[in-house]
Amino acid sequence: MITLRRSQERGYADHGWLKSFHSFSFADYYDPAHMGFGPLRVINEDRVAPGTGFGTHGHRDMEIISYVLAGELAHKDSMGNGSVIRPGDVQRMSAGSGVRHSEYNHAPDRETHFLQIWIEPNVTGIPPGYEEKRFGDADRQGRLLLIASPDGAGGSVRIHQDARLYASRLAAGQTVTAELADGRLGYLHLVRGSATVNGQRLAGGDAAKISDETRLAIVAADDAELLLFDLPPRH
Repeated sequence: MITLRRSQERGYADHGWLKSFHSFSFADYYDPAHMGFGPLRVINEDRVAPGTGFGTHGHRDMEIISYVLAGELAHKDSMGNGSVIRPGDVQRMSAGSGVRHSEYNHAPDRETHFLQIWIEPNVTGIPPGYEEKRFGDADRQGRLLLIASPDGAGGSVRIHQDARLYASRLAAGQTVTAELADGRLGYLHLVRGSATVNGQRLAGGDAAKISDETRLAIVAADDAELLLFDLPPRH
């Protein structure tokens, strides 16, 4: 079964310095029908104005992935990490027993556009951790590239959950296929462009909740970029 979630159905917040679309309930946006999908809890599409950002704040027991689409995001945290992530970089922060961090766009004239993803961990209270990896455009072109997994397979960042996250860029007309084991959930977020999944059409910002499907055929109608989550069901 495939259930579509259209871009315009998402929650939206405009804070001036931050414009954010929420795929699931977050902050002041509450929708009991969209509280998450399996352990996937947050996908926020954030646009951060020049010279602004998220001040230092805390998290616990959450796997937080940042996927930059345009611009730069400067990261600092209470573990002593400091870096700037750019398009092609994937950042993973395991909040564990507690971490404080900030994310900032220091550019004076360019916004930062990124996806903020939260996945509930399958262990709690662990020491916090941080990791980042770079994946070139060619690595994602025409294929599903594993960028996050429970074991760091293929050079992916390691998350504390039985979930896998794939990224892909497709030229118009290109197809990729994916297999889901029995009982697994899939969640397809179309970052930009247009595509079909098992014949159902998605535009940029749309998503597909997938259950009881073992094979997915994703076909780009136009040049497209997407994220595909392979998830365990919530128990």
